[in-house]
Amino acid sequence: MKRNESINIGQVARRTIAMEASAINDLQQFINTDFEQVVELIAQCKGRVVVTGIGKSAIIAQKIVATFNSTGTPSLFMHAAEAIHGDLGMITEDDVVMCISKSGSSAEIKVLVPLVRNFGNKLIAMVGNTDSFLAKEADFVLNTTVSQEACPNNLAPTTSTTAQLAMGDALAVCLIEYHGFTAADFAKFHPGGALGKKLYLKVSDLSKLHQSPKVKLDSSLREVIVEISSKMLGVTAVLDENGILQGIITDGDLRRMLEKNVPTTDVKAKDIMSLNPKAIQQDQLAINALDMMRQHDITQLLVMEGNYYQGIIHLHDLIREGII
Repeated sequence: MKRNESINIGQVARRTIAMEASAINDLQQFINTDFEQVVELIAQCKGRVVVTGIGKSAIIAQKIVATFNSTGTPSLFMHAAEAIHGDLGMITEDDVVMCISKSGSSAEIKVLVPLVRNFGNKLIAMVGNTDSFLAKEADFVLNTTVSQEACPNNLAPTTSTTAQLAMGDALAVCLIEYHGFTAADFAKFHPGGALGKKLYLKVSDLSKLHQSPKVKLDSSLREVIVEISSKMLGVTAVLDENGILQGIITDGDLRRMLEKNVPTTDVKAKDIMSLNPKAIQQDQLAINALDMMRQHDITQLLVMEGNYYQGIIHLHDLIREGII
C-alpha cells in the first residue's frame, strides 16, 4: 500500500478516540426497560449466558464472556458459524442466549436465530440496527447503534465494536452490584498472577517465610548486630521480658549511632531503638502492607498477632510475589 504523505497521525488518533468516546456516551440514551429486564433475566438465570456472534462481534462476545465468568455470571462463547455444525449442543434449556451483531442481518445470524427460538431459550439481541432481523426476533434488544465507524471508509468495525464492548461492561457491572459481588468473591476466580495475589495473599503468608529477628531491651550492641546480620532483614524487633514489643532497630539506626562517635561498649538495644514502630496485623492482605510502606516511605513492617510480635514483612517479599 502507498503511504499517504499528507496524514497527520496525531490528529487521526485523537479523532478516532473522540469518535469512539462520543459513541460510548451516546449509549446512555439506550439504557431502557429492555436493558433493566436483561439484567434481571441474566441475574435470575439458572443456567449460563451463551454469547454468540460472527466476525469482530464474535471477538467482543468472547471478551464479554470472560468478564461475566470472572465476576460470577457463568457464561459460554458460541461462534455463530460453528453453532449450526454442532455447537448448538452446548445450549441447555436453562440458558439465556445473547447474540451480538452490528447489522443484525448477516447470513449466519439468520440461520442461527430461528434454531435458538425453536429451543425455547430467551434471546437477547445486542444490535446496531433495531429494524434488523435479529432485533425483531429477539425477546430483548440492547441497542448499540452508532452514527459512524471511526474507519475513514466507514467500513472496519471500530466505533461499533467499542460500543458493544461498553454495553457488555455495563451489563457486567450491573450484575456485580445486583449480586453484591465482592473483592473476596473476585479473588476466588483470580487465584493466579499478581491480580490474584493482591486479593488473597496475606501478610502472614510472607512473614512466615523468614525468621523473626528479636532482641531484648538490655541486649548488647554486639547481640543486636549479630541478630540483624544473621536474620538478613536489616532490622530487629526489641521486646521486653514479657515478650511485648517495645521498639525497632534498623541497620540505619546502627549507622547513625556509629556516625556520632559515641562509646559503644555499654550501648544497649533500648538506647538506640526507635519507639512506636510501624506494624501490621498478620491477617491483613499483603497489598495493605505495600500501601503502608509507601505511605511511610519504609521497606519493612513488623508483623503482629494482636499485641504479640510475629515477624517481619519486607518490600522484597512483595516484589518477589509480583504484587508491585
